[in-house]
Amino acid sequence: MGRARYWKLTPDEVEKFSYNQDKLLNWDMKCVREPEENANFIGVFMYRNGTPYDYTPIKGISYYYNNIDRKELPSITSFLKGKFGGKEVEKGERIILKESKEIYAPKDIASLAKEMESKFKTKATITLEFQDITPEEQKEGGLPDAKLLPIPGK
Repeated sequence: MGRARYWKLTPDEVEKFSYNQDKLLNWDMKCVREPEENANFIGVFMYRNGTPYDYTPIKGISYYYNNIDRKELPSITSFLKGKFGGKEVEKGERIILKESKEIYAPKDIASLAKEMESKFKTKATITLEFQDITPEEQKEGGLPDAKLLPIPGK
């Protein structure tokens, strides 16, 4: 048992999973705008142990952005804040909603991805990383072998 990362998942795939939420270490979704070559995207993520901020991890939902007009940031922040609460903390191209509600359920993550897609005209791809999940638990949770990216070490 170690860590296992599932990547390039669609919101529809994630919605059908039934994994043990306590074993989900972190998740992220990359919400890309067409055309993909322009690299316009919003990345929303949550780390169970907190997002690094200087030397202190901060708990809460976070997002980063690339090639997104800064005028759009308040609407992204207020959308996420409206759903999860938290106090806004900015660090470079990352915005962390300190002490916001944390989500780990597959249906909640899939629902957020779908809302991001429709509200911000993007296409979401999700990555889930698990800690101490057995092959049996992976199978029972409906996690697809084809999208497993083993993490070496530890």
